[in-house]
Amino acid sequence: MSTNTGIHTSKFVSHPLLKEGLVEKRKYQISIAEEAKKGSLMVVLPTGLGKTTVALLVIVKRLAKGKILFLAPTRPLVEQHSAFLKEVLTLDASLIQTFTGTVLADRRDKLWDAAKIVVSTPQIIENDLLSTRIDLSSVSLIIFDECHRAVGNYSYIYIAEKYAEQAKEPLVLGITASPGSDKEKIKEICTSLDVKRVESRTEYDHDVAPYVFKKDFEWRGIDVPVEIKKQKRVLDEVLEERIDELQKLGFIRKKRGRDISKTELLKLRMLIEAQLARQKHADFYKALSLQAEVMKIKHAIELIETQGIFAVRRYFDRLRTEALSKGGSKAAKRLLKDKKFVEAMFAVASYEGEHPKLNATIEILREEIRVNPDTRIIVFTNYRDTAEMIISALHGLNSEKEGIRAVKFIGQASKAEDKGLKQKEQVEIINKFKEGVFNVLIATSVAEEGLDIPATDLVLFYEPIPSAIRSIQRKGRTARKKVGKVIVLIAKGTRDEAYYWLSRSKEREMRKRISEMGRMEMNDEGGEETKQELAVAAVERKGKEEQRRITDFENAVELTIFVDPRETRSGVARFLQKAGVDLKLRNLGIGDYVVSDRVCIERKSTIDFLDSLVNKRRNLFEQIHRMENEYEKPLLVIEGDSVYGQRNVHPNVVRAVMATIAVDFSVPIIQTRDEADTASLIYVIAKREQMPNKTEVNPHGKKPSASLTEQQEYFISALSNIGIVTTRNLLRRFKTIERILTASKEELMEVEHVGEKTAEHIKEVLSKEYEG
Repeated sequence: MSTNTGIHTSKFVSHPLLKEGLVEKRKYQISIAEEAKKGSLMVVLPTGLGKTTVALLVIVKRLAKGKILFLAPTRPLVEQHSAFLKEVLTLDASLIQTFTGTVLADRRDKLWDAAKIVVSTPQIIENDLLSTRIDLSSVSLIIFDECHRAVGNYSYIYIAEKYAEQAKEPLVLGITASPGSDKEKIKEICTSLDVKRVESRTEYDHDVAPYVFKKDFEWRGIDVPVEIKKQKRVLDEVLEERIDELQKLGFIRKKRGRDISKTELLKLRMLIEAQLARQKHADFYKALSLQAEVMKIKHAIELIETQGIFAVRRYFDRLRTEALSKGGSKAAKRLLKDKKFVEAMFAVASYEGEHPKLNATIEILREEIRVNPDTRIIVFTNYRDTAEMIISALHGLNSEKEGIRAVKFIGQASKAEDKGLKQKEQVEIINKFKEGVFNVLIATSVAEEGLDIPATDLVLFYEPIPSAIRSIQRKGRTARKKVGKVIVLIAKGTRDEAYYWLSRSKEREMRKRISEMGRMEMNDEGGEETKQELAVAAVERKGKEEQRRITDFENAVELTIFVDPRETRSGVARFLQKAGVDLKLRNLGIGDYVVSDRVCIERKSTIDFLDSLVNKRRNLFEQIHRMENEYEKPLLVIEGDSVYGQRNVHPNVVRAVMATIAVDFSVPIIQTRDEADTASLIYVIAKREQMPNKTEVNPHGKKPSASLTEQQEYFISALSNIGIVTTRNLLRRFKTIERILTASKEELMEVEHVGEKTAEHIKEVLSKEYEG
């Protein structure tokens, strides 16, 4: 889009598929797009320099060869990209389809077939590939937005594998502002997406510079008050006592608590858990509790010296609640018995002041808005409590009279009293920010990545962050359309200072790595080594997977397994699909895998299993009871390392729970090594159940003597996309199945969890003629 009027004369890209006068012609974008056409490519461009426009230029070149799949990690991003494409392309809007969780699964195959461009979240496409609802043979280009996510078990990786396997002429375009500073991670991303080259630009490149506006950087040192330092010293003493105990147990070398990083503490926990798995010794349990206490104390210290009294007071409240609850951790209980720690809690509770960062933030906002009433500002903070503190302070000062119209912008996750924002609410806030209803966003990390937040004049870091990726994404929110400013608040003598310099170092390292990779790929003499490294890594990776697949799934036969969509987050479903299993994704309500009318399998990782013992909201016995009620042969699979010696759960508790499940509920328990082992087990069970005579699988089971209530629930939950919770809501509202069948769309929509699309789907299933 044209943005830089006044710097040079605007010229626009002309193409039959592009509307005239909308897409500005920028040489660097055209150059990168030309490179992308030659072969799969990762593009690294700072935020605001038009990564989406580069993708657009590649789209118009590849559209004649087949379908385009544009993937983005969140629903708002998907909707944003879809709206952009409909705005600039001459294609009929119906040929550009948007796939998110709101589009029912049984409609997506027809929409997929009819579309020329599909913009989707990766989870939707992964689910449709696993259930063979779609294939990628006709796709001429896949775009992976925010491609730095293509690590670990993320959906991008599976989709890229299937694309390489199915497509006739595959072409991959990965786009990101910040792939990270670690060379190995960058190579891992390239290997995962089957990308052979990296093309990068920085704000300082000659072909980019004319389009870049200046950013003024400023870091402001904030003196920490004496009283806050005093409380921090008390917490330091409590911390050192725990560190001394860990030293006496032989788990750490002589080191001050403040010098031990979170990464080192997490590695320490893994070490202790590994030793506990081999030997149940009292010292190991004590060390595990001490490690948890150290983590909690260090978090409190970080809050008090870099965030403020409000944030640490809230944290202490949560810690107190945890310690007093029946299922609370030993670490929390021990800390609340520590005299010094409790002294610090009381001192914080009675302290009437606040961290001076808060006043500094308010003064900066006042000054910026006084100078420019039409300004837009984002204040970034790591913690929701801090965001709440800033918003509360502004509202308490009646800041709207001074022109400060601030709003809190956080993620979707909700915990107890901390309610998140729904995606719809997030989009509404962004729109109001664009329109000027709000002029200040008090944001957590949710505003760092991808979202179309326009024309921000100032980005204020409440605290520096050690991540190069996140720091670059935050800074990229300003100086997009005019000169911008970045201010970083740093509490003197605290970890803020270390994080600031660490972030700067990582940013420099990332630019260096990207520059090296891009230069090596384009240099005929120096580029071969990088290409060979990527090729070897890809061959080794695929070879290992191929070997594992052949070993685990010999003599494959045609099997059908029903899988709950939540299970696609694990690798089990992927292994089963590679073995040729016909996967049917269905909201099961009970269990994770159904392999026959008799057998339902609940899979839990070791951590999930232990969480269900300590988390009241996850009632394991209720899950087992419902599965045992519905199926003749229910089964619990526990996947991963030993269930003993983790999460501070005593082995006897674990044994008692397993005994109850096996003896009282008569549900067998099988432990597996990993996802591949679990998939192999499920495959073998399915084969036993379905062969030699292939029988159709009923996901609702056939346990004899089901009650009338259960039969009614089976009937309604048989409708796709209708889970057990919605089923029960419908039956409670209408009382009988007959009334549900005759209810109008509007009446159905009155039921909790039944939206317009679900109501339409119910009516369609019940009224449409059978075509079998």
